[in-house]
Amino acid sequence: MSAGTWLIGIVVVPVMATVLSYLFTSVVRRVATVVSGLVTLALSVMVALRVADGGRVAAGALFGADSLSGIFLLVTAFLYAATAIFSIGYLGGSRGMGGLIAQRGQIAQAVWQSTGAGKDGDNEEASRQWAVSDRFDKRFFTGINIFCGAMSAALVLSNLSLVWVAIEITTVVSALLVSLEDTDGASEAAWKYVIIASMGLGLSLLGVLVLYIAAVPVLGSSHALQIGYLVHVHGLARGTVELAFVLAVIGFGTKMGLAPMHTWLPDAHSEAPTPVSALLSGSLLAVSFYVILRFEQVTILNVGNVFPHDVLFVFGVLSLLIAALFLLVQRDVKRMFAYSSVEHMGIIAIGAGFGVPIALAGVMLHVVSHGLAKGTAFFGAGSFKIKFGTKDISRISGGLTALPWSGSLLLAAVAALSALPPFALFRSEFMIVDGGLSAGQDLGVVVLLVLVTVAFAGLSWNTVKIILSPDRLEVAGRQEPSVWMVVPMLAGVVGLILLGLHPPADFMRLVDSAARELTGRVAR
Repeated sequence: MSAGTWLIGIVVVPVMATVLSYLFTSVVRRVATVVSGLVTLALSVMVALRVADGGRVAAGALFGADSLSGIFLLVTAFLYAATAIFSIGYLGGSRGMGGLIAQRGQIAQAVWQSTGAGKDGDNEEASRQWAVSDRFDKRFFTGINIFCGAMSAALVLSNLSLVWVAIEITTVVSALLVSLEDTDGASEAAWKYVIIASMGLGLSLLGVLVLYIAAVPVLGSSHALQIGYLVHVHGLARGTVELAFVLAVIGFGTKMGLAPMHTWLPDAHSEAPTPVSALLSGSLLAVSFYVILRFEQVTILNVGNVFPHDVLFVFGVLSLLIAALFLLVQRDVKRMFAYSSVEHMGIIAIGAGFGVPIALAGVMLHVVSHGLAKGTAFFGAGSFKIKFGTKDISRISGGLTALPWSGSLLLAAVAALSALPPFALFRSEFMIVDGGLSAGQDLGVVVLLVLVTVAFAGLSWNTVKIILSPDRLEVAGRQEPSVWMVVPMLAGVVGLILLGLHPPADFMRLVDSAARELTGRVAR
């Protein structure tokens, strides 16, 4: 099988899982989604290994990937597989967060069986409740596969305009997933997300068009915004390229969660089903950042690195400042992790703003590490919500007693998000700080460290309260909701420790290659 076929498979496999999830039963949906996630992960690893030394793989003019794509493919594919496995326990068990759906379905079956030839109204109600349960299940797994497939496609498509289309698809599908539980809060969050994200994507589309216009004098009017050409083209009009970059940062930065365009993020991540929250925070934000980096490559080649680095640094500091302050006052565990995502998007934007190779390598490592840590944190939050029946931090206590595995793994994920050793985010943030100092950005480093410390205080204090505080509430024993929900959390924590202590040599070559690519030092 050729490397080009791997790229096609990364797009086609989720499409096949989508069809199976829509047409067949609950068991088929689960199996198809897990298999699709694992196959996509395997294909992404093979692509990443192939491009680790700075090469490029392609499948015709439509698909292509380099080391920068490989970094983001790894985190997206891992979360796809992890979320698929987590969702089996989350929706499938009698004690899962899908418990209401499952209970409604079981009650409906019981009514159906007991009434037999009884009242028509009872039969109709049983049929309606059973249909609601199946419809929720179908929408969830179908939506997850479309969502992950669109994110993967955005990373392997060679045409920047098609990348925009893939990002737009993620907006529509993820908004439907956010509103899936059909509460007032979920519906409001979904509408807020659609409105703000659509405005941002409108600006990003304008940025794509402006970049096309800038490239016409060099590539001709028939050029198709091919990424492989754009990131190496010189001689574009300075003002036009700068405008395209600013529009891209504001537009795609809205989806990335950069402040002040971040306001949709806490609501959507808080109200969405937990597996969707994990994908939004760990993967979608990263994919949006990937597109910004493509614009940055073009901008650096044509106007130098000062302008794009300054823009990213300003948005990064603003995002980190807002997130750090809001983390101090959060009372909802999922909103807390949502603001943590804004914090980490600010960190990677600041790292990209420093612009030196060691800082950029730290940014690449941070993208992957944040995906693992934030996915694990949201999975843990989902387990806590099931166990305690609430997201309110003040109503959760004794988490380590009630959930020995999930509580311990959630504590590890928060330690990772706080950049404590031996986890990977300690290594990545150290690299970013080192890069800032080597670039002479002493003030920027001080600002980064101060705000990260404030964020650490808010995140760690709230986490300690729900996990390590004495048990003040009555909960149903020391039992995990489902082993399926523990497995992906364990995989995430193991990955964070591995990347923190001794990252694989192939992975670090990929990271270094992506960093060199962003500085224009990779020859093709």
